[in-house]
Amino acid sequence: MKKTILQNVQALHGVEQQFDPAPVDIVIEGSKIAAIVPGGTAHDGDVLPMSGRLAVPGLVDGHLHSHEHFQKGRFENLPLELWMNYVRTIKPVVLTPRQIYLRTLIGAIEALRTGSTTVVDDLSPGATLDPEVIDAVFQAYEDIGLRAVVGFSMMDRAIVDNYVDVDQIFSKELVTQLRGLPRPDPVALFSLIRRLAANRNPKQSRVGLMVSPSAPHRCTPEFLKHCRALADELDLPAAIHAQETRLQVVTGMAFYGKTMIARLAELGFLKPNTTLIHAVWLNADELKMIADAGATVQHNAWSNLMLGSGSQPVRAVLDAGINVSLGADGCSSTFTCNMLNVMGTAAGLSKIRGDDYNRWLSAAETLKACTVGGANALGLGDRLGALAPGMTADLVLYKLASPSFTPLGDPVRQLVYAERGQAVDASFINGEAVMLNSQLTRVNEASLLREIQMAYEELCPQFDEAEASMGPMRLAMEEVYKRSLQMKLPAGTYQARFSDSAH
Repeated sequence: MKKTILQNVQALHGVEQQFDPAPVDIVIEGSKIAAIVPGGTAHDGDVLPMSGRLAVPGLVDGHLHSHEHFQKGRFENLPLELWMNYVRTIKPVVLTPRQIYLRTLIGAIEALRTGSTTVVDDLSPGATLDPEVIDAVFQAYEDIGLRAVVGFSMMDRAIVDNYVDVDQIFSKELVTQLRGLPRPDPVALFSLIRRLAANRNPKQSRVGLMVSPSAPHRCTPEFLKHCRALADELDLPAAIHAQETRLQVVTGMAFYGKTMIARLAELGFLKPNTTLIHAVWLNADELKMIADAGATVQHNAWSNLMLGSGSQPVRAVLDAGINVSLGADGCSSTFTCNMLNVMGTAAGLSKIRGDDYNRWLSAAETLKACTVGGANALGLGDRLGALAPGMTADLVLYKLASPSFTPLGDPVRQLVYAERGQAVDASFINGEAVMLNSQLTRVNEASLLREIQMAYEELCPQFDEAEASMGPMRLAMEEVYKRSLQMKLPAGTYQARFSDSAH
């Protein structure tokens, strides 16, 4: 079995990620960290001199949408419910398997260059479930060496029926058209998951699978129950968007007479290894439901800012004893899947909530959410998220002789608040060097970036036409959004947005 020695690194040790300035040798045997010993004392193996590097557990991006990577930079200053019109257009943009492969890789390249070793890709597979499309996504992650957990953004309700009063707001012709749009057959979706699960369980495979119904209001109760049963049967992690926006909270009250999180609890969906994506608008009763179920709340701080969704009460979430993970979300709204940026945003954003500075999120807590928390959310906490003997060798080395870390006061704080990827020097995943000396080892990055740009330029006319066709939908959704602002939130909901009026 191959043995690699990362010689004379400085490291963040164990689950608590304590920094010790004394150099160590990290011994990697196969896919595991075999030992961490005093620097210069390990010799039996391939020695890589790494003096002046800081070893950090690989970051876990708990949520992105690779189907949005080609829409980077196309939108700005739209709330979620208006922005979604341009991501899921009535007229589809048709990509070849090669274009989908390239689209997946641009996010994977950025992830590796910004300290992530694991991504959770909530992929919209399209209405036809083309096996070549699915295979292209998995192949991209296999080829570049990134750890990935792929889910399919699953729903069985027409998107137009995700909102209140649509028959009064939308024209009859538009509602009929929207309800008639093709969407994946639930039976085919479940069959696809069963087929892939045989070889794609993330506990055994670097590129794995999860169950990811899109959101409670986008799925029927029967569909959600089937998703839950499938995840349990196949021992797969699960994730679902929940209460990302104010509109979603009041929609839940209108649809169910309770919030969407209360609805998920009622349906038995909340369990361990289950992530509530975003969960911005919350109350204390919901936090107890989530904590009692052992589910994870995911903080997508940068996305929540870019879409104006609000600031999650993350300290209250932690106080409730809930596991917290972090995610980047899709590049059509966030522009980037840089988890270093997400960490800095999460820690910084916490400081605008309340006057008690002792309750602000620390850099150490944020890093833990992006490593240990992300691993726990996927049921992989026994192997990912920490540098310790016996753990899987997913780690990143940062050059300390860089502006972010010079002078070196506190490496964790400087990692979270200052570093954005310029100091990333090497990345090991499953014990393999997928980046060395700041160069990706498995793919020709420069060639891929050129091809990706060309593929995007070929697709631009399709994107332009699809977006231009959404005018009537946009006007109707603006009315849905305005009406939602007049609907009352449940008592006790943590305020996630500031008022624009003076007091």
